[in-house]
Amino acid sequence: MTSAALRRIAPLAASNTSRGARKWTQMQDTTAEIVAAAQRGDRDAQRELYELSHQNVYRLMVRMVGLQDADDLTQQVFLQAFRRIDQFSGRSQFSTWLYRLAVNESLQHLRRSKRAHFHVLEHEPMDHSSGHSDNVEQKDLLERALARLEPDLRSTFLLREVEDLPYGEIALALDVPEGTVGSRLNRARRELKQHLLELGWEP
Repeated sequence: MTSAALRRIAPLAASNTSRGARKWTQMQDTTAEIVAAAQRGDRDAQRELYELSHQNVYRLMVRMVGLQDADDLTQQVFLQAFRRIDQFSGRSQFSTWLYRLAVNESLQHLRRSKRAHFHVLEHEPMDHSSGHSDNVEQKDLLERALARLEPDLRSTFLLREVEDLPYGEIALALDVPEGTVGSRLNRARRELKQHLLELGWEP
């Protein structure tokens, strides 16, 4: 990141669910048989894929389009995924393919609604204990700053910093060269820091 302080605050975007993202990534080797069964039309396998991955897609959608539309768009992503699952060739991780569908759906939604940004809705009620209150305040600042990023920068940042994808998988998910991933991340981090400062963050 652009500073040690920004490196400390950025992981708050993942909240406690970052462990789920890493767990999902670690489970990729076990999903090949489930995907194959789903491609044969096995409804139980499709349900298992949904249970395994819907929280990750939903988390990405919340930060791409806002809480109000995230649930509907998450469902739309899975409808598309199961209609098109025979097109999944296995040349990438299934999660990468699914993230690509999710990012494309979110970008199409933002274009349809003619907005690149959204208003962040209120978080759950605060625990006013000192340490927790500080974390919640910093997380709120970060969410508001993320919402100000352009969608292509926001999606790249989220796939790296929240979903913990390597550059190669991000490049596949976004259909861009790895060099573009790096340049987008650098720009996203610079702009994120600037937005944080404008919102009152003190390094």
